[in-house]
Amino acid sequence: MKTWISSFLVVIFALPMISSCKAFSSLFDDDNKVIAKVGQHKLSRSEVESLVPPGTSHEDSLKLVMQYINSWASDLVYADIAEAQLSKQEKDVSRELEEYRKALLKYRYEQRYVNERLDTNVSLSEIAAYYDTHKQKFIAEVPMVKARFMRISADSPNVELIKKNMPSDNVEDMVYVDSLAYSSADRYTDYGGRWVSIVELAGDFGTDYPSLMARMRNSFIQVKDPDYDKLDIAYISDMVEEGDPLPLEYCEAEIRGILIGIRRHQLVTDLEQDLLEDAREKGKFVIY
Repeated sequence: MKTWISSFLVVIFALPMISSCKAFSSLFDDDNKVIAKVGQHKLSRSEVESLVPPGTSHEDSLKLVMQYINSWASDLVYADIAEAQLSKQEKDVSRELEEYRKALLKYRYEQRYVNERLDTNVSLSEIAAYYDTHKQKFIAEVPMVKARFMRISADSPNVELIKKNMPSDNVEDMVYVDSLAYSSADRYTDYGGRWVSIVELAGDFGTDYPSLMARMRNSFIQVKDPDYDKLDIAYISDMVEEGDPLPLEYCEAEIRGILIGIRRHQLVTDLEQDLLEDAREKGKFVIY
């Protein structure tokens, strides 16, 4: 036993010492060349060559190969020692394998059954109905905002003009602001018109959200960076306070996933009941 383990340790700890290009390359001279051995188990070049993507450096290639070899050897050490030390009864895994096989077959059939029947179309009215019934599940942990953000030189002549038009919902005004910002601002975004966490907005200002909220005046937040002579400006067009229900628009994708999950679960439940009922009717399932 000690001799076998010692031989294994020699293999595992000697391999990491192979660091020269010649030594590493010699491992791969022959597809059938044995590059590691644990007891009677051998690992050939052909079994590991596909692990190394083309163009990988020598150093990274060696790391990948060594990680695989050590993992391969570790699994075999456990398997061989377990084979030698466990009793015949302890080594009998036929029952567990059969249970796993049945569970896997059941899962695969359920997946096929569900995929063939699951309706993934969810209407906005269904989403709204679920939201209205479960609003308590959708509470804002931090304020959520719809905002427009701009980073611009503090001395830009367009600062006040852009700020004046940032609150507008008029299409012409928005196009005008976009064109001004494009020509003079380092960055200008409305976040795609989506609701964003105040934490995300604070990240654009490089601060934490309580500090950011303390700076808000009349829906505007303005911070000057003294090191770069830049202004970060945000206009908050809408906001949901912490502890209030999140907007339906923000929750839409999550609710759609929930409703599809409910349908999936119902299909599986109905399938099980239908199969049992069918088995009873055909006399295949009998309780004595």
